[in-house]
Amino acid sequence: MESNKMIEENGQDSYDAAMEALSSLITSKRRGDGSVVSDKYDKLDRMVMYIKILGLEEHIAGLKIIHVAGTKGKGSTCTFCEAILRESGFRTGLFTSPHLIDVRERFRLDGLDISEEKFLHYFWECWHQLKENITDDLPMPPLFQFLTVLAFKIFACEKVDVAIIEVGLGGTRDSTNVIKDPVVCGVSSLGMDHMETLGDTLEKIASQKAGIFKPQVPAFTVPQLPEAMGVLQEKAKDLMVSLEVVNALDRRKLKGKELSLSGEHQLTNAGLAIALCKSWLQRTGNWEKLFLHADMDNNLPEAFLRGLMTARLLGRAQTVYDLSSKSSESDGVVRSTSGDLIFYLDGAHSPESMEACATWFSSAAKEKNHNQSSTQSLSSKEVWSNGHVQPGRNESEKISKNILLFNCMDVRDPQILLPTLVDTCAISGTYFTKAIFVPSISTYSKVTSGSSVIPVVKTAKDLTWQFNLQRVWEKIIHGKDAVCKSSEMQIPETMNCSPADGHFACSAVVSSLPMTINWLRNYAKENPAFRIQVLVTGSLHLVGDVLKLLRR
Repeated sequence: MESNKMIEENGQDSYDAAMEALSSLITSKRRGDGSVVSDKYDKLDRMVMYIKILGLEEHIAGLKIIHVAGTKGKGSTCTFCEAILRESGFRTGLFTSPHLIDVRERFRLDGLDISEEKFLHYFWECWHQLKENITDDLPMPPLFQFLTVLAFKIFACEKVDVAIIEVGLGGTRDSTNVIKDPVVCGVSSLGMDHMETLGDTLEKIASQKAGIFKPQVPAFTVPQLPEAMGVLQEKAKDLMVSLEVVNALDRRKLKGKELSLSGEHQLTNAGLAIALCKSWLQRTGNWEKLFLHADMDNNLPEAFLRGLMTARLLGRAQTVYDLSSKSSESDGVVRSTSGDLIFYLDGAHSPESMEACATWFSSAAKEKNHNQSSTQSLSSKEVWSNGHVQPGRNESEKISKNILLFNCMDVRDPQILLPTLVDTCAISGTYFTKAIFVPSISTYSKVTSGSSVIPVVKTAKDLTWQFNLQRVWEKIIHGKDAVCKSSEMQIPETMNCSPADGHFACSAVVSSLPMTINWLRNYAKENPAFRIQVLVTGSLHLVGDVLKLLRR
């Protein structure tokens, strides 16, 4: 009832009202996709009923779909697929999750987030139609189910040539698995994640992911651990599915160019995307029309190359330079300050993705340092990231300082994630001089728009979890528990200490992310000899909040 009142106050059918309506569908804070951990048995039956209410059965059957599951890399794979097929001349629809800044990120048409006008049109059409037909036995769908039927509605009405659909969670019981006849299916890299829902072994998880396979529909996957591969192959055999294992893309096929999504692991995702796109083109009768004479063994078609070099995905191995030079205002919105400050953002939250994140960060940070060292200074002046020319220290003389900004959900195990990060970085000689643990601003109980103001938090936050993260960190780094009170530690007091333990100096728990960003900017400003490189990881919500604060 409260949500209905809020919707009325915000104005019927407005964007803010739509966000309030979506928020009313969140039934659990435990899952980033909005689903309830225990609610999995009748999910698909209810999805079928929602689709019937909206009259979408035939429309979904008419969509030419690429369906992708996996533990890590499925979003990147889908993004590559969309860009490749768009560059090949097709009208594309892409549905991914979660969003980082604005819910419209989940729905892309021809490579762009759906416009606010179109989103509202389709959103309220679905909302009102479902609202008029709910019963005690069929309530309004939870958030992710609603967004899934909304995606099908958008893609059907917009008459896309191809719909690329990323699985939300698992596969077998996922809301997207109402797709009966996709053109092709893919399974990206598998690992241990969402075990409370999918099972506590890799075999059980693989079985859930393989649930998207459909009889006689070709499927592709990447090299997997034997226990996972065996399950995928057995499921494929039962359904008479041709399952092909695709190797990582040979970098030489890029002709000296780079993938738009950073990280060595993206070559694996790109290889899978190429195979999925080729199969889709062949099965829809378009390969012969466009690429009949293509020599895929040695060269990629130009459209494929353009797609691989232009695909974009927020918060996954993303580098953001802090450029502007204004301070924060009383409304709580942080506006950029100057300084040599670089944010490296990757929402890794599983051991496998954290290892990939650490490998990418080590490489990217070192490449930045190497490039700066190789750049000659002009007249002994340096151009800082805010565009101002400053006299003094050359870029090649700058000292890099790596800072970790971390948070994760309390269903994650920091005793696995943090050691993986530290150990993988150490292999490459990359170390953190400071670590900050801060709660995210976004919550699992509310959907907000990308333009909404960052709230000013006036009540004390429960930082118990962040202190637990800090204790795990201190144990890893120093071999002892953190000595800290169960209250907020202010950054100025704890983070300006001098290095006392080799590469690692300080850690802190901070209650406010805007405060943390402001401190980082001031720290960069007050230390012109340093290049501050901040790795933001552990939670896509944290990554999204940082991007929002940076106005990206």
